[in-house]
Amino acid sequence: MSETALLLPNPAGIDAAVGILRVGGTVAFPTETVYGLGADALNDAAVAKIFGAKDRPQFNPLIVHVADLAALRALVEVPKVAEPFLQLFPGPLTMVLPRRANSAISPLVSAGLDTLAIRIPAHPVAKALLSAFGGPLAAPSANPSGKVSATRADHVLAGLSGRIDAVIDGGACAVGLESTIIGFDDQGWLLLRPGGVPVEALEALSGQPMRRPAGDNITAPGQLASHYAPEAHIRLNSDAPQPGEAWLGFGADPAGLPEAQINLSPSGDLTEAAAALFGALRDIDAMAQAAGMSYIAVATIPETGLGLAINDRLRRAAAPRG
Repeated sequence: MSETALLLPNPAGIDAAVGILRVGGTVAFPTETVYGLGADALNDAAVAKIFGAKDRPQFNPLIVHVADLAALRALVEVPKVAEPFLQLFPGPLTMVLPRRANSAISPLVSAGLDTLAIRIPAHPVAKALLSAFGGPLAAPSANPSGKVSATRADHVLAGLSGRIDAVIDGGACAVGLESTIIGFDDQGWLLLRPGGVPVEALEALSGQPMRRPAGDNITAPGQLASHYAPEAHIRLNSDAPQPGEAWLGFGADPAGLPEAQINLSPSGDLTEAAAALFGALRDIDAMAQAAGMSYIAVATIPETGLGLAINDRLRRAAAPRG
């Protein structure tokens, strides 16, 4: 593949991106969560390019992005239990719903499942791209599989330059964490992956407490045990770094920190920390490598609000690697 084109988030850039997508190419684009790597969700060959560019295992399903609720309802069945959550669109939510029998979505997208992970992004560039393209886009996070997600265009290029056709530079992503993914059964909603919509908001909307599915089957993106991993190893829930460790802080820092240090939010703001997480992981990893450090100590982060999603990503980043 030739050099990856960097496109501006203007009408000319959108038109160029649409032209690439219509001939089966791949385009990374900003969403409010992270950058997605988009391809025509109806085109088997185009979707296969996503898996190839990311080195993503094909048993790991993709999220389909659509422009509006009409497009969503055309691809999936929305059970009564799911209807209240539609008011959260557009936004950082993905719903796993039964595919319609006549859906033309590539079977590669859903990894052989009879469900589809689908969302309506809120980012103006993503909305403009979907509207101009006029169809659904399969779009996982725009980074090599298992590595740290991209929240800026330069992050995309660092991992995928020369492996994808283009990236639209829409600046930094506001939320900074992938979408919350929910599924449904006869009893209500299930949390499949914490993300940009806090669990507390879902519980308030539904009047039901959070439940997780039983078993370890992959039913949605972002469920692999090892994911979002930097090069250095991660040590979680640390009071302070040990000698030879870099430091990723939250809230008040301990004394005597090394030069390789970043704080996600000195004030202890979980929204600020979520937006900073993936960029900070990339930066502290580079600092650790430059200093010859093989470990990053990470401060304790509360398991409330967006902290649930932040800790989910950090635990997967710290998991043993295959």
